[in-house]
Amino acid sequence: MTANLQIIMKRREFTVLGLIVVLMVIFSLGTEKFMSVSNLSNLLLQLSGVAISAIGMTMVIITGGIDVSVGSILGMASVVAGKLLMAGSSFIIVILSAIATGFGIGILNGIIISYGNVPPIIVTLGMMSMMRALMYQVLGGRWVSGIPPDIRIIGLGKWLGIPLSMWITAVLIILFSYFLSSRPTGRAIYAIGNNPEAARVSGVSLSRTIIIVYSLTGLLVGFAGLIYVARTGIVQTNTGSGFELEVIAAVMLGGTSVFGGKGTAIGSLLGAVLVGIIKNGMVLMNVPALSEGLVIGVLILISVMIDLVRSRGESL
Repeated sequence: MTANLQIIMKRREFTVLGLIVVLMVIFSLGTEKFMSVSNLSNLLLQLSGVAISAIGMTMVIITGGIDVSVGSILGMASVVAGKLLMAGSSFIIVILSAIATGFGIGILNGIIISYGNVPPIIVTLGMMSMMRALMYQVLGGRWVSGIPPDIRIIGLGKWLGIPLSMWITAVLIILFSYFLSSRPTGRAIYAIGNNPEAARVSGVSLSRTIIIVYSLTGLLVGFAGLIYVARTGIVQTNTGSGFELEVIAAVMLGGTSVFGGKGTAIGSLLGAVLVGIIKNGMVLMNVPALSEGLVIGVLILISVMIDLVRSRGESL
């Protein structure tokens, strides 16, 4: 086996790509609707939010952290966008406000984690609960609907037959792949995940980098919330519920190590596609909706086990 082939075999991205092809064949044999143009277009529309949010979660997990508040951040950004749209605000104000909402929550997460020295799971779990309660208070238990059709082009529009949201996702994947691989802050993110103390000694500001990671994650999720509103045209009190598990599953399936220090934006995109195909195929084959959570949970556990085996193998 050549050196290049060994590298290919070790890359989780190629494994995920293979699984995507296999599942597409299985679901296309199981139901003729799966490979229809309308279904594939709908699949791309639905997975863009997960893929965009997965970029941020990738950076978080690379640092050795976790953010379980992304579902509530998406929900809160959706509420802000929906309320402003119904109040007649300009689209620019709506877009900036949704992104700023996510960015602000992300900064708060980062500050508490870095300066309060509180574990990320505790901080983001608390933030998840707070944002969910705040969403209910703002909405008063009611839905926001009747979103103006003009802004829905962000969530439903297409260019060259491909949803605009996926073009945006592709641009973000390219930008953040460059950021992680070629910029000092990107390299610092990997350094912290590999060895925080060694990174600190080498001059990396742990607090600054952690705040950047969580704030960028919030920003990306806030934008995903805007896309959600533009796509669905409604906001509910449970918007974003369970979203964090889809994002985490996508990131871990894409090869980001739960132990930190490893991961790519492209891998997480493929993970998001894999999760999206599984969910879509289950719906078309009339699998009970309650089984989705079971499948997502199993995927996360399998990813952790694979990561654990790989980590032990590398340490031998």
